[in-house]
Amino acid sequence: MTEIAIEPMQPADWRRVKEIYLEGIATGHATFEVGAPSWEQWDAAHLPFAQLVARRGKDIAGWAALSPVSQRCVYGGVAEVSVYVSSASRGAGVGQALLCALIESSEKNDIWTLQAGIFPENSASIALHLACGFREVGRRERIGKLKGVWRDTILFERRSKTVG
Repeated sequence: MTEIAIEPMQPADWRRVKEIYLEGIATGHATFEVGAPSWEQWDAAHLPFAQLVARRGKDIAGWAALSPVSQRCVYGGVAEVSVYVSSASRGAGVGQALLCALIESSEKNDIWTLQAGIFPENSASIALHLACGFREVGRRERIGKLKGVWRDTILFERRSKTVG
């Protein structure tokens, strides 16, 4: 098995990152989004210190990033997690390596709470977040529509033991 290297995402990585994002979108269980934005839009929506890729050899096998949950200063240390793994690399530890690195980066940058809204059908993502110290907060019923169908999400959070 090829070693997993976690590195900061570069603009040149966007083509592959976008492909992996589109794979996740196609499952219907990863996000409410139905298409990928431009690099510029994506980059502007995510915290610059928390845009990571996982490389296995020369290939990008997955990515992770944090988004601010609010512009209000009171929530300045709260961020939303995104983790996507290519279909060819699922089950190989890529997601865990990415999420652990994202947690480390968040704490170095004064983020005290990470949250994730996960579709109940996405059992792999639920297991990953629980394994990395997240707890289930509750179910958000009919929180949004995906392709005209109301969907629930389960809210998970991880409170830092070292920040805040």
